[in-house]
Formats: sequence, structure tokens, C-alpha cells
Amino acid sequence: MRTSNNRPDPARIGGFLANIGAMKRWQVDDVLVAQSEGDSRLFGEIAIARGYIDDAALKRYVDTCAALGTAPTGDRKAG
Repeated sequence: MRTSNNRPDPARIGGFLANIGAMKRWQVDDVLVAQSEGDSRLFGEIAIARGYIDDAALKRYVDTCAALGTAPTGDRKAG
């Protein structure tokens, strides 16, 4: 997902990680399915636990949010 100024929308971690190539779209979908089926963990927690991303990818997301002046939302569903 992109913002109106055509930058990746950091509020949507799944889309961001897919856009930078850290996750494949099916992996994002898999995490979202887990959340929809009751997994209460944050998107990044599930993605790390399943081996889809590592701490470096999550740090890149957080750093991008900081650079853009937007805080990560901590949304439970973040595709």
C-alpha cells in the first residue's frame, strides 16, 4: 500500500515488508490468516516466529517509520 505521495505506507507492516522483498505475499497472507483465526500476537511477532523475517527486517520497518515521522501503529492486523 502506498500513501498519497507514493511512499510505502509504514502503517501497514505486511505491505511494507512485501514491498522491500523481506516477505513474499503468501507469507503476509499466512500471518493475516493466523491473526484472523485468533492468534493475538502482533504481525511482526508471528512473522519472526514462523521464520519469515528476522530482527533486521523488523528494524528496517521501524527505522523507516521513524524517518518518515510516523510511529508504528502496533495494529494486530497489518497487511
